[in-house]
Formats: sequence, C-alpha cells, structure tokens
Amino acid sequence: MKPTIVLVHGAFAESASWDNVIDSLESSGHPVIAAANPLRDLATDAASVGDVIRAVEGPVLLAAHSYGGAVISNVPADSGEITGLVYVNGFSPDRGESCFSLAGRFPGSMLGDDTVKPVPRGDGTIDLYIVQDRFHDLFCADVPAPQAARMAATQRPATQEALVAPSGERPLWRELPSWFVVGEEDRIIPAELQRFMAERAGAGRMLEIPSASHAPTVSQPQTTADLILEAAAMPTHRKDSKPGAAPPSPSVVRHRPIQS
Repeated sequence: MKPTIVLVHGAFAESASWDNVIDSLESSGHPVIAAANPLRDLATDAASVGDVIRAVEGPVLLAAHSYGGAVISNVPADSGEITGLVYVNGFSPDRGESCFSLAGRFPGSMLGDDTVKPVPRGDGTIDLYIVQDRFHDLFCADVPAPQAARMAATQRPATQEALVAPSGERPLWRELPSWFVVGEEDRIIPAELQRFMAERAGAGRMLEIPSASHAPTVSQPQTTADLILEAAAMPTHRKDSKPGAAPPSPSVVRHRPIQS
C-alpha cells in the first residue's frame, strides 16, 4: 500500500504552493493531501495536522515547507502510521528551539523590521506578512515576477506567537527517518542553517539545489517531488534513539539542472 503523502505549507504561503508537486506525486500513484496549516500556534497547528493524519488509513509520509517543518516535527507520534519526514527548506527545531531563534543562529536571513509587516489582531496576537514589494526578492527570487506578485498578494500570515513558540520535548525527526531539500539561495532560512538541521537529524539524504530560493515547491517542483517520492519508497523503520547516539551523516546530493 503506497503511503498517503500529507503536504504542509509554511508561513507566507498556502496549500496551492504545492500544486505542481502534487501533479507528480499523484501521477506516481500516491494519495495526496495538502493540509491547511492554521499558522496560529505551533502546538495547535501540529495538533491540527495530527487530526488530518488520524483520518488517513494506512501509512503516511509528511512533507513540509518552511514553518511547516516545525509543525511536522511536533505532530504527535501516535497520530498514525507515519513513515518519515521530508523538509523542503524547512525548520526542524529541537526541544525548546523556535523558528525565530533558529533563523538567527546563522547569518543570511533577510526577515526583519524593514521586510515584515506586523498586523495586530483583536485576540491580542500579531499576524506577520512579508512586505509585498519585498516578497519576490526574499521569498521566491527564482520565479517569474507576475507569479511572485500573485504569491505576495495571496500570502497567508503566520502569527508572531507561532514563530517564537518553543518546540516540544520530543521532535519527531529524532524517531523517524528524514530527508531535506536545501535551497542554496534561500533568503529566509539560510542554507547553512538548513544543512546544520539536516546533519543534526541524521537525514537519509540532503538534496542541495543551486540558485533555489525559499520556494522550491514552486520553482523546482519536479526536483522537490523526486525527493519526496524517494522518501515514500523507503521501508518504514524507527531510528536508534539511545541517549547520546550520534546521528549518521546525510548523503549529500547537489542537483544540477539539465542543460537544454
């Protein structure tokens, strides 16, 4: 039975950011669900994705982009038959880490006071948007300008509270195999940080894409789908979670586009 692939978008995006990835996954015979990530609070967002998984019969592979990586890292392990985790330019926080704290760990992120617009909400939380005229440069520099403009207009905000929330006690990547897509020109989650997280997780494979922005699900959908399909084809196994056990080094592949 082929696993159902549950896709989780991140901040400043929506489920449609997976559209062209979904085409390849479904053509390979996999059921696909692009979950609606609430982007409100890390714990409740993870619980929401857990509810989606509970409604699926059979194995589930989770793939997430950006903040969605923090969400799948915090999905309850008993939500279903989860076979693995794929991080696409995604955060994989350890216990107590937040997306914001990780983003500041290495230089290169361009999110800041001049690029993010805060919008206070009536419930006391603060929504964060990327300033629209900076969106193309920061989020998706490798997609055409008209498409980037649509993405900027339809971006879904995450709350500041979600992005500063500490990750839970037992991140799921410590228990399950993981794969990482690294966009080498990411201006939101620096590539150096992505590599650090992949190595810490003992990723089965780390696929580095030269010139890829923060949005390879849009600019490099086939390359992204290929790694997800590779993960979906792997047999299920739990990691050795003995205290102090060193993670294995990931297999690193640098994607080279086919020259026309």
